[in-house]
Amino acid sequence: MASVFSGAFWVATAERAVRTAAQTLLAAVGLTAADALDADWGQAFALAGGAALLAVLTAISASGTGDGPGLTETVRDRR
Repeated sequence: MASVFSGAFWVATAERAVRTAAQTLLAAVGLTAADALDADWGQAFALAGGAALLAVLTAISASGTGDGPGLTETVRDRR
């Protein structure tokens, strides 16, 4: 089981949060460009930050269920 006190857990969680934020930011900007969403840069960054926070909270809540920060992912020790 991955422990929230391990470095490998936080490296994997940070990677997931950054990836989620980037995906959300690109989606918000793309949807705004396609006139499907009306968001300025501040709103787009707020969406991305909220998504990153949710990714971290999801990793913490799932920390006792498997070997990684998610329900199916394995964290490898990066030494």
